[in-house]
Amino acid sequence: MEEANDASNVARAVFAALDLNSNDETRRAAVSYLESMKAGDVRNLASTSFNLVRKEWVSEIRLHGFKMLQHLVRLRWEELTTDERRNFASLTVNLISEMASPQEQWALKSQTAALIAEVVRREDFSLWQELLPSLLGTCNKGPIEAELIAMLLRWLPEDITVHNEDLEADRRRLLLRGLSQSLSDILPLLYSLLEKHFGAAVSEVQRGQLDVARMHAAAVTAALNAVNAYAEWAPVCDLAKSGLINACGFLLSSVEFRLHACEFFKIVSPRKKPPDASASEFEFPMRNIYQLLMSASKDFLCRSDSQPCSIDENEFEFAECICESMSSIGCNNLYCIAGDSSVLSLYLEQMLGYFRHFKLALHCHSLLFWLGFVRESVSKPKASVQISGDSAGSSFGHSDKENKGPLISIGDDCCSAILDVSFQRLLKKNVPATTSGGVLELWDHEFESKESFSRYRSRILELVRILASYKPVVAAVKISERIGLVFKSYSLTSLPSQDLNEMEGTQLALETVVSGIFDGSTESGTGCSPEDQVMLHSIMEELLRNLISLKWTDPAYVEILGRHLDALGPYLKCFPEAAGEVVKKIFELIMTLPVASKDPSTAGFRRARLQVCTSFLRIAKAADKSLLSLMKSIADTMAYLQGEGSLHRGEHNLLGEAFLVIASAAGSQQQQEALAWLLEPFSKQWTQLDWQNLYLADPMGIVRLCSDSDLMWSIYHSVAFFERALKRSGQGGSRRSTPIQQNNSSTSSESNSVHPIAPHISWMLPPLLRLLRCVHPLWSQSIVQCLPGQLRSAMNISQAEQVSLVGDVLSKSAKEVPPLSDGAQNPSDANKAGHTLEPNESDIRTWLKGIRESGYNVIGLSASIGDYFFRCLESQSVAIALMEHIECMEFRHIRQLIHSTLIPLIKSCPVDLWAEWLEKLLPPLFRHCQQALCCSWSNLVHEGRAKVPDICRNHSEMDLRLEVLEEKLLRDLTREICVLLSVLASPPLNKGLPSLDQPGSTNRMELSSLDEADAIVSNSLFGFALKHKDLAVPALQISIDTLSRPDGEAVSKVLVFCGATVILAALSTNNAELREFVARDLFAAVIQGLTLESNVNNSGELVSLCREIFVHLADRNPGPKQVLLSLPSITSNDLLAFEDALAKTSSPKEQRQHMKSLLLLAAGNNLKALSSQKNINVITNVSPKLRNPAPNVNAGVVDGDVIGLAAIT
Repeated sequence: MEEANDASNVARAVFAALDLNSNDETRRAAVSYLESMKAGDVRNLASTSFNLVRKEWVSEIRLHGFKMLQHLVRLRWEELTTDERRNFASLTVNLISEMASPQEQWALKSQTAALIAEVVRREDFSLWQELLPSLLGTCNKGPIEAELIAMLLRWLPEDITVHNEDLEADRRRLLLRGLSQSLSDILPLLYSLLEKHFGAAVSEVQRGQLDVARMHAAAVTAALNAVNAYAEWAPVCDLAKSGLINACGFLLSSVEFRLHACEFFKIVSPRKKPPDASASEFEFPMRNIYQLLMSASKDFLCRSDSQPCSIDENEFEFAECICESMSSIGCNNLYCIAGDSSVLSLYLEQMLGYFRHFKLALHCHSLLFWLGFVRESVSKPKASVQISGDSAGSSFGHSDKENKGPLISIGDDCCSAILDVSFQRLLKKNVPATTSGGVLELWDHEFESKESFSRYRSRILELVRILASYKPVVAAVKISERIGLVFKSYSLTSLPSQDLNEMEGTQLALETVVSGIFDGSTESGTGCSPEDQVMLHSIMEELLRNLISLKWTDPAYVEILGRHLDALGPYLKCFPEAAGEVVKKIFELIMTLPVASKDPSTAGFRRARLQVCTSFLRIAKAADKSLLSLMKSIADTMAYLQGEGSLHRGEHNLLGEAFLVIASAAGSQQQQEALAWLLEPFSKQWTQLDWQNLYLADPMGIVRLCSDSDLMWSIYHSVAFFERALKRSGQGGSRRSTPIQQNNSSTSSESNSVHPIAPHISWMLPPLLRLLRCVHPLWSQSIVQCLPGQLRSAMNISQAEQVSLVGDVLSKSAKEVPPLSDGAQNPSDANKAGHTLEPNESDIRTWLKGIRESGYNVIGLSASIGDYFFRCLESQSVAIALMEHIECMEFRHIRQLIHSTLIPLIKSCPVDLWAEWLEKLLPPLFRHCQQALCCSWSNLVHEGRAKVPDICRNHSEMDLRLEVLEEKLLRDLTREICVLLSVLASPPLNKGLPSLDQPGSTNRMELSSLDEADAIVSNSLFGFALKHKDLAVPALQISIDTLSRPDGEAVSKVLVFCGATVILAALSTNNAELREFVARDLFAAVIQGLTLESNVNNSGELVSLCREIFVHLADRNPGPKQVLLSLPSITSNDLLAFEDALAKTSSPKEQRQHMKSLLLLAAGNNLKALSSQKNINVITNVSPKLRNPAPNVNAGVVDGDVIGLAAIT
């Protein structure tokens, strides 16, 4: 009676919880009651649940009853006695007969099978052995019983192979072993179920008994699902012996069951041969699978070629599954058919048919096979690959030591077919391209995302590149034919210049083919024979001649032609005699296009001219020394165009950069001469005092400069070219690859050869510094109020910049012209279509942004030259230009300054000039950043908004997108200043700084004399920095502030600085203040950092830092012990025990473990970085609960996960 009452109460509670009309209080009460039932008496739970699964209850109540039973078995099984468990298992198995009714729902039958599987998992394997005979007998009673047994057989291995935390590892192994021992019974049973019930279903359909036929069909489907669950792990030979491979192959011809049967082959195809299995045991079944799949493919491919309209979507879905299986088995087990040339030939023919198919999904699956197949082909030495071989390599998908077949070979016809399809499929939207089967289905947004298309196209291009390297003559012929066909079709149809998709595809294909053929692997640039080289030269020469003969004048067509010419750069490197005609054509294209005016309608011409100049730059990079003999003619042509006024400054910058690239291949002397020639026109204007005194005397001069458009853009392009010249000159043209660090006295010399641009720094930088000194204060409150409206608007962060920072979080309704790269187009002529702004606002914004970015880069690149920079400039002038108005700079500008200028300057500053330069530059930066970051982080934590100057001064009303942007700007600056701190403490700049964990170091380290400490400081940039209080105090404060903020990335960057601080504190004998700071403030901050879940990835380093502080400072300063004793859950005895354990080992690893254990004990559950670490690799089926971060007023940080942007992303 009591059980019936409980069942009724549970039923009412379930109805109340599911009823949409129930109020919140009723629903909460119902859920609470149901949870109390689960947590109540286990025997009452069992009896009530069994009562609820009876047929008299509705399906919702019965399903909940099954869930309660599963909960009991999974979580409370151990509370039952052995006899009770056996009785429970018996009752559970008896449910099969109760469920054997045509009226039972599939969900209830599935839950019954799942419950029995749960019981088996929880009990010893002996229960499974007892149940198996009775289960086998139950199958013969009818189709419904067979379906239930098949469901059960499916649940068991699925829960083993799919990780289930509820199943312990030992029990999982035992169950897997038991199932493996039972395969001799299970697999034949599944085969008999398939055979019996498929035949019965067919017979019943013929007799017109459709309801009975459906029951047999359900049994077949359940059996196939069970087979698929075993296919992942059961030995392939056992699957073959039981007849299941042939059975599933037979069912591929059945429309009702073919998808389930094909799923079996998808699972089995990638299986590898077990080490203990013989070759015949594995290879014979795999060869059988090949035959079955190819048989299923044959009919589809024939019909697809002859009657594509007769194939519906269901057949395409089945063909996709077959193709995926064939691709998988080919990628992993091709060696199994390598010895049978007829089978291999048919397989490759069918895979080529899928690759050429007009359906994109089929093509994509086959692409994976062909890419792997071709990779394997080309990975063999070319001398050993037979071009006319009749079979493919057996090593594809298998280890070399098991490779006993012939090497891979791809015929010319196959290669041609693959290239033809690949060239057509480089496009993204459908065009009227055709194949024998119908309209070619190309990639579009409906198929998948943009990122996926990028991955797909990268695979296609890799396939083309490999084939071009393997079959260079074939690839050259095919790309030449393709370009001729496409160009001819465009010239005949006169398509609008906006629709040049196919020509863009041919450019990409040409670039890939040329790079694949002329890859520079040999002296000739190709890996082919002399005869092939002659043929290649002839083909490419003809292609080049055809391109050069084109007389296009439409700007879009000219742009495409220029890109085709620059794709031939690697060819010109190998055959320099063709370079002259290409260069001549490039300049012809430039002169063909009119010099664009400021009319927006001529934007197409401006873009095309710049693109042609960019193509020339790409040619110069790729052709290497092939253009050296043309330098004089190039210089003369550039001078002529410049004299005629036929080159914009942006175009001249690109051509000048290309000229520098060419000169760099000729050596240092030629590079110096080229630089001198290119920079001479700039120096004449740049060094004039008239414009400097007029426009650079005060910040308001920028207002006057903005009214002189020609001079404004002349300055812009001058700075941009200085940046290009610095990047392209010197060794490798890169400033950061090997920064010069002078570690000797002031008499230290530069490297053996003077940097080519070094003599020009003395006149380039002073006007630039004056310019930046006028730009920086424009953002100060006292000046910004006096500025014209369009200049004030131009100083705001643009919509394009916002999108570049935080992506699609922001609205894109107001589309602007993206910020222009140096010389990308004339910014004063920017196309303003699509938005309404005051005249020239976009131009001024672009100018300000370009001057700042290029200007910072020019100073940083110049500093990387080394000694010359620091001795030809006055440190005071640089410091004033960069730091005088640091307080009014926005966060994004400070980040740019640190990244582009200060970091390379610090890395390259000579030791003897540290005091002169770094004492002027770093203190004002650190002071301002410490205060500004502290304020903004406090705002973010306590008010939910960072209120960074980039946003708050320009927007009176805030929304979510701007709040996200504010936080992004705050985090970016925080991380960049931490990078700067890590540079100060980096090993290359601190070679005299030892490690605390040296061999034999069991206790604290200490220098024996003040002289030794001074020696460390003199050779260590970090020691120098901490020696100067105005630099050290804000830097140290930034470090401990960062540790207490929920920004794991910033913490990871600042840990290098913190570690160096501990080292100096441990070594120092006379710096009591530093020791006090490390022992108390830094130690407490590190522990505070461990309370933040955002530091879970940094927890190991934070614990190491705690250990180092305690080991090396605790006996000289009471701070570490006092900090530990202030934690909530520690006693003095705990600390004594920790010290005792620490003293017994000299292993840093063991000491770190002791420290971690102590911290976990002392802080209770507050160290989320350590507690979260335990769960980092745990797989769970339970969704994590959301937590609301709560501020910790004392610490001034968030005592929770993360906040703001970090929580969103």
